[in-house]
Amino acid sequence: MIHQYRNNGYNIVLDVNSGAVHVVDDLVYDVIELLDAGKTEGEVKELLQEKYKAADLEEALEECRQLKEDGVLFTEDIYENAIMDFKARPTVVKALCLHIAHDCNLACRYCFAEEGEYHGRRALMSFEVGKKALDFLIANSGNRRNLEVDFFGGEPLMNWQVVKDLVAYGREQEKLHNKKFRFTLTTNGVLLNDEVMEFCNREMANVVLSIDGRKEVHDYMRPFRAGKGSYDLILPKFQKFADSREQKNYYVRGTFTRSNLDFSEDVLHLADLGFKQISVEPVVAQESEDYALREEDLPKIFEEYDKLAREMVRREKEGKGFTFFHFMMDLTGGPCVYKRLSGCGSGTEYLAVTPWGDFYPCHQFVGQEEYLMGNVYEGIKRTDIVDEFKCCNVYTKEKCRSCFARFYCSGGCAANSYNFHGTIQDAYDVGCELQRKRVECAIMIKAALAAEE
Repeated sequence: MIHQYRNNGYNIVLDVNSGAVHVVDDLVYDVIELLDAGKTEGEVKELLQEKYKAADLEEALEECRQLKEDGVLFTEDIYENAIMDFKARPTVVKALCLHIAHDCNLACRYCFAEEGEYHGRRALMSFEVGKKALDFLIANSGNRRNLEVDFFGGEPLMNWQVVKDLVAYGREQEKLHNKKFRFTLTTNGVLLNDEVMEFCNREMANVVLSIDGRKEVHDYMRPFRAGKGSYDLILPKFQKFADSREQKNYYVRGTFTRSNLDFSEDVLHLADLGFKQISVEPVVAQESEDYALREEDLPKIFEEYDKLAREMVRREKEGKGFTFFHFMMDLTGGPCVYKRLSGCGSGTEYLAVTPWGDFYPCHQFVGQEEYLMGNVYEGIKRTDIVDEFKCCNVYTKEKCRSCFARFYCSGGCAANSYNFHGTIQDAYDVGCELQRKRVECAIMIKAALAAEE
């Protein structure tokens, strides 16, 4: 499969199955387009003879022959046959999302967790439930040594003592079981203080700091319950925290909605504030919500991604670069083939745990009782759910089979598919359009920076 596009002055050809990226001139671009359409070399010469010289056409065709011979153009899909082995593999649990607090001190308008309630009740996880969850992870991780635990909410800092106690318990268990925990934390910053920062800098491999960008955008979408905005309170804390981590191992993470389709301005606002690790992601919501993204918004959003990509290239060349999560791409390595086929591992390798100890496939399924998998006391009871997620991949989703971005998004989010289509074997269409655009921009940035080397 070939995907061709033009972006910011670059002619880019992606050989999907090999992952090879080619930045080419107009002649080679046109030749590849015709060859991909099934034209013979003779037909290509005939169709392009008035536009290009015969010698140049022959040289371009020879180049394409060599690229094909080298296995980086017009390659076959060798992964579909490997999927059967993938489905049959034994799986181990390697990560938990601990819902340490089903409660929150903000009232974000777009919150899928309903201010922390998750279709249920407000609750804080006890130390005993958290211990049971870590014990389950250790017992079900097989020979895997590195394990991940994310403290999530609601707002985790509303249950801070239990977070600290569970980290201490995890460190004790590491020595007993030859495991290594990678702890992470997501916070809105309201309760962030020096003691929390110091602890996180010592124990948390990564922290996610929730801020939506410009003050007016953030305060509108992320107010306190009484209506007052939270920007002025959290911003200086986040700046201090990011600096204390030497601008590494964190993300400021925002959400853009229909209220700020000019979201590139929010990304650049965060960069201008000194943040180097930035993620501003599209809201996912039903169209009945006034802030939801709609199909008619796509041209504007695409324009914003292009604008952001150009500005990132400019700033990188000036030594003022920053990381934007959705433009991160490793063209030389990246995830193993199985991860590219199946995605995040929700429901199999990765589980969410409620404050009272129930297991769900991920944090976005919490409260969907049909996906209640078991609990920390009895383990996984619904192995059929595990099997359902285990067999979900880019080849079982019809929309993914013909999509050039399938090995970059790995089939997209199962929860989004379920929420929009009632099955995890579909795909959230607006999200797919955005993902394809982000892949194109990310490759363009690589091409632009490579041209400077």
